[in-house]
Amino acid sequence: MTREDIRAAILAAIDAIAPGSVPGDLDGNADIREAMDLDSMDILNVAAALHTTLGVDIPESELNQITTLNGAVGYLERRLGSG
Repeated sequence: MTREDIRAAILAAIDAIAPGSVPGDLDGNADIREAMDLDSMDILNVAAALHTTLGVDIPESELNQITTLNGAVGYLERRLGSG
């Protein structure tokens, strides 16, 4: 899976949780919660959607790894063995 595939999966998960949030405009270094106006439950739902899409578990203790788009891509690359 490429970095762009992972990025697209993350953006799709965010869009599914916060429709109309335009995640494609998300700055890679911006805090996802602040930029997309998501709360902690929304982030859990994003992690669940990524589990469904990518087949990777994101433990609650590691949710801090997906606070930015770039950080989330890097984290998922490592978890998927793509990076």
